[in-house]
Amino acid sequence: MKRSFGFWRTWALVVGTIIGSGVFTLPAILAPYGNNSLFGWAVAACGTISIAFAFCHLAGRNPRLGGPHAYVDEAFGHYPAMFVAWGYWISLWVSIAAIATAFSGYSAIFFPIIADYTWLSASVAIAVVWLFTYVNLKGVEDVSIVQMVTVILKLIPLFVIGAAGLMFGDLTEVPLENPNNESFPVMVSGITILVMFSFIGIEAATVPSENVENPKKTIPRALIWGTITAATIYILATAGVMSMIPIGALQNSTSPFADAASIIFGGVGSTIVGIGALIAIAGALNSNILLTGTVLMAGAYDKVFPAFLKKANNDGTPVTALLFSSSLTSMVIAINSSKGMLKAFEIMILISTFSILLAYLGATLASIRLQFRDKLNGAEINPLILFNSILAALFSTFAIVGAWVIYQ
Repeated sequence: MKRSFGFWRTWALVVGTIIGSGVFTLPAILAPYGNNSLFGWAVAACGTISIAFAFCHLAGRNPRLGGPHAYVDEAFGHYPAMFVAWGYWISLWVSIAAIATAFSGYSAIFFPIIADYTWLSASVAIAVVWLFTYVNLKGVEDVSIVQMVTVILKLIPLFVIGAAGLMFGDLTEVPLENPNNESFPVMVSGITILVMFSFIGIEAATVPSENVENPKKTIPRALIWGTITAATIYILATAGVMSMIPIGALQNSTSPFADAASIIFGGVGSTIVGIGALIAIAGALNSNILLTGTVLMAGAYDKVFPAFLKKANNDGTPVTALLFSSSLTSMVIAINSSKGMLKAFEIMILISTFSILLAYLGATLASIRLQFRDKLNGAEINPLILFNSILAALFSTFAIVGAWVIYQ
């Protein structure tokens, strides 16, 4: 099999999966917290990097097709792996629904009528899901090329808006808000679970391991540099938008980056950022749809999903798995369309984030267990790797608690 992902394409897979709709829509959702949201960003970034290092250990030790559930299977057996696989897969196709909803929201910049009718917004979201399902059905090589191009194009407007926003705005004027009057740890935990949606995808490089060149070296490097790239861009861009747009206006914005660009550059800037946002969201759709198919097919081979999902074409593309996942995604978009764009987006990111955090917890615990198992076989335990895996497991637990708080 030809391996389509070298370092840069694998890096692009990580960055492209992480940086999608979240960074473009979350400033509006986090606006009620004001500058307190930056604490959530900081905690989420540090925790995400610790999870990325845990995946580096797992991938460097034994790259396996399928991602988190494959490592849990090796560490804990079939049934825990089944639980993780289902949770991870659910998080993927629900997050695709959220990403597609955000794509529809930014499309309204160019076609305002989309924002006026919920059925039309849902139709646009469903259509773009099937467009990138078609791209994925053509094969991994096409997916990797699309991913590299969209990542390059998406980073430019995010950096420009973030830097310009901090230059012309005043972040110190943004108040520290606590809308629910919660204790500081509880508030930060709640913010973190919202922010964590934007970091979903750190594990992306571990999933299609059979398509990665020299996976034991390439995957860990791409994981770390991809996560660092995304975290840096996220914090810069979010701070820039918050410093430019008043909190009251930001809460009601369906396209906050385009609004910030209008302030900085006028109508032309809004158009450019709108195009950049659509490209960024499209790239995230492309990679997440790839992951849904790969996870389902790999899980079917590991007997955690039904056997019919193993079906692939002559190029190894998981045709049945892709069609099945995209059909479910379309149903979620249609069902949630009556709730309004931002509310539907928030519901979907909560479900997706909670599900994937369970997968992250399982993978980090697998990293801990496999280190002790390797020690029994004569290997030395690296204290730093063990400490990081414990920290990643604790962070995953912390974020899961945050999800519970938000659901109350």
